[in-house]
Amino acid sequence: MIEKTVGGRRLSSSGRGPWLRLALLTACFLLGVFLGQVLSARVGAETAEELDRYLHGYFSLPSPPETGGMAALSTLTVYFRYPLLAFLLGFASVGAVLLPVLTAAYGFFLSFSVCCFTAAFGRSGVLLALAVFGLRCLVTLPCYFCVAVPALEKSAALAALSLNRGGRAAPPAYGRPWWLRCGAVCGVLTAGVLAELLTGPRLLAWTLQWIFR
Repeated sequence: MIEKTVGGRRLSSSGRGPWLRLALLTACFLLGVFLGQVLSARVGAETAEELDRYLHGYFSLPSPPETGGMAALSTLTVYFRYPLLAFLLGFASVGAVLLPVLTAAYGFFLSFSVCCFTAAFGRSGVLLALAVFGLRCLVTLPCYFCVAVPALEKSAALAALSLNRGGRAAPPAYGRPWWLRCGAVCGVLTAGVLAELLTGPRLLAWTLQWIFR
């Protein structure tokens, strides 16, 4: 147990704080996943048909379309958007509220997208969703929670500081571990972007060929 003094009062911590924040954000993510599944059931047949036509058109091309810098920028955005937003919310007291909302939104849109593939292609849609989102989720999900959990701690401390009633609580410190974690996450995300750019089009083309054979 760790004890420290803030404003003349002794506080104790058993180290359970990060695990509680992780549990809260995980619950929000799972809630988003559940809502995505529920709402995707209302997707009309036209939406499924549009997705089917798009992928048939994609597969009919001689090779996956080369979009150069635009493809790289799009992949970079997809990988960095949620971890970057979580990191920035760690500098604002409003992050104490928005981080759980952001986590639920992450789960919702991921679940909704996977369910749309399943609605369009049945069981084969699961394989297609794995080809599209598998590597991305394997990289971005751990990175997101690695950033979001400490960001929630910082934003909650800022919120408590802004609501402090005559106390002497100190503002949260963004020390070396905070920035080292940020650098490590950026490195992992960049590696994921490069891996997807190198392997993603081939994997998707192989999956579409298997589905439409």
